[in-house]
Amino acid sequence: MKAPILTVLTAIILMTQAEAQTTINYPESVKTDVNDTYFGSTVADPYRWLEDDNSKETGLWVDAQNKVTEAYLSQIPYRQQIHDRLTQLWNYPRYGVPFHEGNNYFFFKNNGIQNQSVLYIQSNLKDEPKVFLDPNKLSSDGTVALGTYSVSKDGKYFAYAISGSGSDWNEIYIKETATGKQLDDKLEWVKFSGISWQGDGFYYSRYDKPSGGAEYSSKNEYHKVYYHKLGDQQSADKLIYSNNEYPLRNYGVQTTDDEKYLILGESESTSGNALYIKDLKNQSNDFKKIADGFRFEYSVVHNNGNTFYIHTNDDAPRYRLIAVSIDKPSRDNWEVIIAEQDKVLQEVHMAGGTFVAQYMKDATSKVNVIDLSGKLLHEMELPGIGTLTGFRSKEKEETAFYAFTSFTFPSTVYAYNVKDNSSSVLFSSELDFDSKSYVSEQVFFTSKDGTKVPMFIVHKADVQMDGNNPVYLYGYGGFNVSLTPSFSPSRLVFLENGGIFVMVNLRGGGEYGEEWHKAGTKLKKQNVFDDFIAAAEYLIDKKYTSPKKIAIAGGSNGGLLVGATMNQRPELFGAALPAVGVMDMLRFHKFTIGWAWTGDYGSSENEEEFRYLLKYSPLHNLKKGTCYPPTLITTADHDDRVVPAHSFKFAAALQEAQSCNNPALIRIETKAGHGAGKPVSKMIDEAADVWSFIIHNLGMKPTL
Repeated sequence: MKAPILTVLTAIILMTQAEAQTTINYPESVKTDVNDTYFGSTVADPYRWLEDDNSKETGLWVDAQNKVTEAYLSQIPYRQQIHDRLTQLWNYPRYGVPFHEGNNYFFFKNNGIQNQSVLYIQSNLKDEPKVFLDPNKLSSDGTVALGTYSVSKDGKYFAYAISGSGSDWNEIYIKETATGKQLDDKLEWVKFSGISWQGDGFYYSRYDKPSGGAEYSSKNEYHKVYYHKLGDQQSADKLIYSNNEYPLRNYGVQTTDDEKYLILGESESTSGNALYIKDLKNQSNDFKKIADGFRFEYSVVHNNGNTFYIHTNDDAPRYRLIAVSIDKPSRDNWEVIIAEQDKVLQEVHMAGGTFVAQYMKDATSKVNVIDLSGKLLHEMELPGIGTLTGFRSKEKEETAFYAFTSFTFPSTVYAYNVKDNSSSVLFSSELDFDSKSYVSEQVFFTSKDGTKVPMFIVHKADVQMDGNNPVYLYGYGGFNVSLTPSFSPSRLVFLENGGIFVMVNLRGGGEYGEEWHKAGTKLKKQNVFDDFIAAAEYLIDKKYTSPKKIAIAGGSNGGLLVGATMNQRPELFGAALPAVGVMDMLRFHKFTIGWAWTGDYGSSENEEEFRYLLKYSPLHNLKKGTCYPPTLITTADHDDRVVPAHSFKFAAALQEAQSCNNPALIRIETKAGHGAGKPVSKMIDEAADVWSFIIHNLGMKPTL
C-alpha cells in the first residue's frame, strides 16, 4: 500500500477551573483500504500501517499523539503536585528476599528512588553488605535492567541477564563472585530463558538472531537450548535441544542440585507443558519423557536420586505434589505425597529436610510445613492476611527467607526457622505509613451466570458510603494469574484523597485453580468481562460509588479487559485506563510471542474461535457515534511482549468513534517495554499522569 500522509493538527484545549470541558483536535489517523477475509467474512483493518513501528509515518503519528496527550495533561493544575507526592511516597528503602549461594548471601535493595535495585553481597547476615552489581551504572537513564540471574553450584560465578528499554531480549554476562571481576563472556538473543549451571558452564535458551529492523515485532520461532562453557565464544556453544518440526514451542531447562540430571520443559502456550529428564552422567542417553501433552503443568521441586518430586495439576485442578521414579515414569507408578485440597497449592519448596507448601485460600496465603512422606508437621504463622512472596531456601538449611505484604502492610522480609516454626524480621519497611487509617475487606458478589466472585476493597476508615466515592477498579482475568493483596506506594495518592481501590479476582485467573482459569478462556472469555461488569454494579448497588465515579484499569490481558468492558458498557464507567493491552484479537498471534496466547484466547485461524473473538475484540467493537468514557491508553515503544500496534490501532479507532468531548488519549513511553525493568523515574512519571487523569476525570478535589 502507499504510505499514509500524516497531517498533524494542533491540540486545542479549553479548560476552566469550574469544569473540565475539553475540545481536542486529534492528529489525523489516515484510513487505508486494507481488508482480511476470515471464513467468508470480510474484516476491515484501516490502521494496518500502524503495525510498522519502524516507518516514518508511524513515528510522526506517535510524536503527534504524545503532544496532544501532553497538552491535555499539562492543563491539569495539580499534576506536578501529584508527581511530587508520588516521589515522596516512593522514597523509602525497599528490600528483596535474601538468597544463600556458596559462601555468600545476596539481596537486593533500593534506597528509595533509585531507578534500579542494587544487588548486595555479604558472607553472613551480620556483616556489612557490599555492592556486588549496580544496574544503575549500566545506563545513564536507568533503562538497562537486570533480568534473570544464577550463581554457580560452587558459588564461584554469577551469571546474569540484562535487557535494555524494557525489551524481552536479554544478554547474559558473568562475574567472579569473590573478586567481582567481569569475564569476557557475552551471550546474545536470549529470551524466555533461565540460567542453569552444570560443571564449568550453564544451560540457557535463545532464538536465532532476527532480521534487522524486526527485533521487536517479528514472530519468535525455533526456540533452542544451548550449553555455554565459561570462556568460550557464543558461536562455540553446544546445541542441546531443538525441534524444527514445531517452530512455535518454547523450551526451558534446569539442572538438579546434584548436577546429575537435566530437566527439560516444553510448552506451546502460557499454560501446560511436557516434561523430560536426561541423565547427565551418561551423555549418550537422550531425554526420557516423564509427562507429555500440554494439558497440565509439571514442575520439578526436588530429586532424591532418581526419584523426582513434581508439582502438578494433572488430575488435581488445585495442584498436588507427586513422586515419580524416572526408572518407572508411567502414571501407574506415581505416588501422591501432598494430595489436592480445597485451597490451591501454589508452590512447594525444600527447606531443612522438609517440604514447605505454599497455598492460596480465597486469594490469600497459607503455608504448611510437611515431611517427605506427606505428613503435616505444622502450619506456618504469617503476620496477617496477605501474600507471602519470594520464599528462598535450601534443602539442608533450617533458615529460609520470605517477604510478606498486604494492601496496608508494606513488604517486610523475614528469616524463618523451619525447625522451630518461628519467623523474625530481617528487613522492615521504613515508610511513614499509618495502616490504622485504612480499611481492607474482602467481599463476594454474584456474576451474571450466578458464579460467586471475590474482590478486595481498600479505603480510608472515614470514607462514607454515600454512592459518591471515586473508585479505581482493577482486574486481570487470564493466563492463570492470581491477584493477591500487595502494597503499592503509588496507590496511596488515590487513597489519601478519598478514593476506593478495588481489585477483582476474575475468572481466567488462578485464584481457585485450573477450573477457575479455564472458566475464563477461549469460548468462555466473556465470563471475565461479565465478572468485571458485575463487580462495578455491586459497588454501585452497595453505595460505594456511582457510574461516573468508576475508573477501570488493567494491563496487558487486563488492557484487553478494559477495552472490552468499556465497549460493552460505556455508560457504566467514568474513566478507562487500558495499559499495554491486547486490543486486536484477530492478529495478536502474528507478533513476537503472541502465538503462545492462543491457549487462553483461541485463534482467528479457527472458524468457531474467530467468530467468538470478533464479538469482543476491543479494536473491532468500537462503534462510531458512541460516547465512550474518558480514556487514557498507555503503551511503550519497546514493548515486544504486546506490541504497541495494538494500542496504536485502538487509539486511532477510538478517536474516530468518540461522539462526545470525553478525551480519547494515548501516552506512548519511550525506551520502555511491557513493564519489567522500567526505571523508577519512568514509573513515577507515568503514575503521575495516570492519577492526574483519573482524579481530574472523576471530579475529585485533591488536597496535596
